[in-house]
Amino acid sequence: MVGLSLFLVAVVGVVVWLTQHDSTYHAPLDGAPAPHIDQSGATSLLDDLETAVRRDDVTSGAALGATPQARTDLGGVVRNGRVLRVADFSLRYVDASGAVAPDGTWAADVATTWRFAGFDDRTERLEVRVRFARAGDRLRIAGIGGGDHRSPLWLSGPVQVRRSARSMVVVDGSAEQADRFAALARRAVPQVRRVLPGWAGDLVVEVPASQASLDAALGAHPGDYDGIAAVTTTVDGSRSRRSPSHVFINPQVFDPLRPRGAQVVITHEATHVATDAATSAAPIWLVEGFADFVALSSQRLPLTTTAARIIALVHRSGAPEHLPGPQEFQAGAKHLEARYESAWLACRMLDGDGGTDALVGFYRAMDRGGQLGPELQRWFGLTPAAFTRQWRTLLTHLPA
Repeated sequence: MVGLSLFLVAVVGVVVWLTQHDSTYHAPLDGAPAPHIDQSGATSLLDDLETAVRRDDVTSGAALGATPQARTDLGGVVRNGRVLRVADFSLRYVDASGAVAPDGTWAADVATTWRFAGFDDRTERLEVRVRFARAGDRLRIAGIGGGDHRSPLWLSGPVQVRRSARSMVVVDGSAEQADRFAALARRAVPQVRRVLPGWAGDLVVEVPASQASLDAALGAHPGDYDGIAAVTTTVDGSRSRRSPSHVFINPQVFDPLRPRGAQVVITHEATHVATDAATSAAPIWLVEGFADFVALSSQRLPLTTTAARIIALVHRSGAPEHLPGPQEFQAGAKHLEARYESAWLACRMLDGDGGTDALVGFYRAMDRGGQLGPELQRWFGLTPAAFTRQWRTLLTHLPA
């Protein structure tokens, strides 16, 4: 009983002490609040940027930046919008992406829509990454792009723009670079129209500053486009024909090209744009071979130049057993350039058999999902086996 009494006394003593002293813990009043995701503030900033682009208000756009570099980039975005004639521009907050960093920065996925007035009526839709940060006591935009999303060139910072009636180039680089690509694009449109007169133009070429920037623009993994000078794809990366296609340049591979080679590449890619090749159901040998057929039709080059690699490969290993498929056209594939040349020669052979109108008709039929056997018979009177034999015979008789 004595032990219990002592315990009760101790408990009473503690209770009395607690009732006579303030035991509540108080956080220091001068401590910084824990960083958090401010969706409401982010939404307001996106609305403000949307308004700045619509009103061509560079000052207001730049003021939304969290850092000097971000202010320069956002001011550039507004200027880009004016020169590119951006219409129907919208930014809609979707969701936060990841946690808040210790320094208070965080990112969000933002649904973005726009179109370049006068270049394709189809609206471009893309989910982009937008980063936010505190600048003093105010939330601001730290940057646009990055993560695992595509990063549109015109939304990433100031760019050079050259626009003609039927072509436009967007270049993250010098004025001289922009002039070079503008000339290439202007020449490409009539070259494509000589074979495809129904195409009006609407060629958009985007030139990032580096291969890493190309990867960011396309949401690609490093190395995906090694050895590729240019690629034509839908803006959102989908296979929907509701999405417009642009040409994207890999400057690391493209820059060393001489003028004639550079023109062939741009005209090849412009053919892809004209035929919506990024969403085509046609076999890849036809898609790539036809684009080279159009591009090389405007050049006067000997076969020993335009087919040099397939000539060397056939002399070394014999003619391929079949036309090249998707694996042979992958970036980094062995003998990639020779495969392109072999596909071009197949289209050139069909043009010789039936004429350009037949080749174009065949391409369009295959693009719509036609079957190879019936369409070869319809346009050229050939079976697939006879076509392959004729193509292999051609390859074995190329000049050395």
